[in-house]
Amino acid sequence: MSTDNPFAAAQSSVTAATAGAHGARPARGVFIKAYGCQMNVYDGERMADLLAPLGYRAVDTPAEADLVILNTCHIREKAAEKLYSDLGRLKETKAARASGMTVAVAGCVAQAEGAEISRRAPIVDIVVGPQAYHRLPELIAKAARGKGEALDTDFAVEEKFDVLARDRAAPGISALVTVQEGCDKFCTFCVVPYTRGAEVSRRAGAIEAEVFGLVSQGVREVTLLGQNVNAWRDGEMGLGALCRRLAKIDGLDRIRFTTSHPRDMDDALIAALGEEEKLMPYLHLPVQSGSDRILAAMNRGHTAEDYLRIIERVRAARPGIAISGDFIVGFPGETAEDFEATLGLVRAVGYASAFSFKYSRRPGTPAASMPKQVAEAVKDERLANLQAVLTAQRNAFCDGLVGRVLPILFERPGRLPGQIIGRTPYLQSLHASAPASLIGRVAPVRVTAVTPNAVAGELTEAAGTQHRKAETVRG
Repeated sequence: MSTDNPFAAAQSSVTAATAGAHGARPARGVFIKAYGCQMNVYDGERMADLLAPLGYRAVDTPAEADLVILNTCHIREKAAEKLYSDLGRLKETKAARASGMTVAVAGCVAQAEGAEISRRAPIVDIVVGPQAYHRLPELIAKAARGKGEALDTDFAVEEKFDVLARDRAAPGISALVTVQEGCDKFCTFCVVPYTRGAEVSRRAGAIEAEVFGLVSQGVREVTLLGQNVNAWRDGEMGLGALCRRLAKIDGLDRIRFTTSHPRDMDDALIAALGEEEKLMPYLHLPVQSGSDRILAAMNRGHTAEDYLRIIERVRAARPGIAISGDFIVGFPGETAEDFEATLGLVRAVGYASAFSFKYSRRPGTPAASMPKQVAEAVKDERLANLQAVLTAQRNAFCDGLVGRVLPILFERPGRLPGQIIGRTPYLQSLHASAPASLIGRVAPVRVTAVTPNAVAGELTEAAGTQHRKAETVRG
């Protein structure tokens, strides 16, 4: 993919993952760009699967596409501006394409600003909210019939779950599986309750059937997704019990889940983290701030001490677990003392990884109209200071892995000859010189070095012996 393509840097691999997965080469091209969260990556994969029977194949650039889908995220700063910037570039591409092009805007920005998108960007043919992706075929048909812009932002989550998971093709060795959508927490900075709706959980049997189908196609790791994934419930069953149930599927080696909320970290889930070996020792648990005053203004429903006690219990159940978090600096009314409390919490926890952002106003959220908005220069300074601490913690965690032998699930070939890429239990990418026949298998690897974006390792003698025995049996 050309690096000078302005869409390439942010484009998810969702389209490439499905290319060629549905038989003969169809006649039409689809380009899907997924912004933001893993939920959007999952939804993009499902959209590509849904469109394959209609004759769409994945292409690498908008210029090749009969259909372009921009699957937007409203969480990150300036989400709408990034969308309109991309639409501006697409205007020329669409005009230059003799065979025509259909442009669809999907996701949370579509849900929140559908009418405004229609007004500002006449090139858009389809606006579809995150709960209506399963209706894409009929929306495309409506647009093709020239009946005006097709807009669908109704909420129908259960129907979407059923349709998008049906006959799903495996994207590779690892797969994302949505188990829960929506949010009932109503944090004052967040648009998710308004764009994704109330918390809805899929039935355990449907999730199990989807995972079983993926494993039968070679998937060895699944990540369970939800806006508040640990709010998932099916009757009396919670996420911990679901993970134990999925762990019984033969051939499934690893289970992960994201993103969790502190208020939903119950005893059963913590116990499962400690007892179920297939659950990876990695927990992404956002806190956003270390100041109780700011946490209350955010309507988080927990204190800094509550959060620290949860981390303490998780680490008692699973010593050595890697903790990841989310932080917002510069929330309205945040003082220097509030920010220092955040730094104090970060130092108390010791994060293996984290995501940190400046607060940005989201229209329609309570925080957008709060007084004492923090100056951008102050936000910039605080974010730089926070990220310096978080980066040092991440580096210390990675440095501590050097010399250790870790089980690595190898997923794909590397860029160099004889190199393959896998993932550690702690979610880092690892590259090693090893035979391609190890892809799809877990092997012991000794970590030898840390790079800015990955770790390097070498197969242990035990791994080499196991591989030779396996090759002998297969031969």
